[in-house]
Amino acid sequence: MEMAHEKRILSRDLIKSKQRVADHGEVFTPPWLVDTMLELTKCEATRIDSRFLEPGCGTGNFLVRVLQRKLETVEVQYRKSEFDRHHNALLAVMSIYGVELLKDNIIECRSKLLHVFENFLTTKTPEVFVRAAFHVLSLNLVHGDALDMRAYNDEPITFAEWKYLGKGLFQRQDYRLSDLTQTPNQSEKQLQFIGSGTPKPVKLYSPMSVKELAHSGMARPSRGTA
Repeated sequence: MEMAHEKRILSRDLIKSKQRVADHGEVFTPPWLVDTMLELTKCEATRIDSRFLEPGCGTGNFLVRVLQRKLETVEVQYRKSEFDRHHNALLAVMSIYGVELLKDNIIECRSKLLHVFENFLTTKTPEVFVRAAFHVLSLNLVHGDALDMRAYNDEPITFAEWKYLGKGLFQRQDYRLSDLTQTPNQSEKQLQFIGSGTPKPVKLYSPMSVKELAHSGMARPSRGTA
């Protein structure tokens, strides 16, 4: 009886409804499997600026654990400097990308990642960091179809490459997903941001401060609201 109860709980955690499974093949990755997978790429999963893309990110089970691991690295390396701790925590958020077909899932995914970021901050952290992270997540986590590489509005999926230039400034370059996805062989695809040569960015932005990032797009009103 106890095993059957555990199986029912597990099933409830991994699917939202049988209809969604039938229509979209939607089954969420359990936390234990996420951790097992990340152990295979432990060095990359803990490096602050290593980029992760999940083509079907669902509600963010995988990306949440990636961000948590990156923030653990930030804490170890920059705990003595609030300035560096804040900016590198934002860089960790900037390194995470996802595409999700279902609107409610991508909204929940963004919310989960923002919550992880907020929990990492201190009460002394300026509000602009939360607003900047909200803006970044609205760009990095795309509502669309990763298979045809188009967003929900049928525009080509475009991702922002973020770089931390130091002294509180970030650089953004936009690339189309179709240009970033290359096929080294017939069985493998990988996402590559390339600063020079091809592919070329479709747009290049001037260096921006956290305050400028926070006011670049839809900024969340205050902490604690969705």
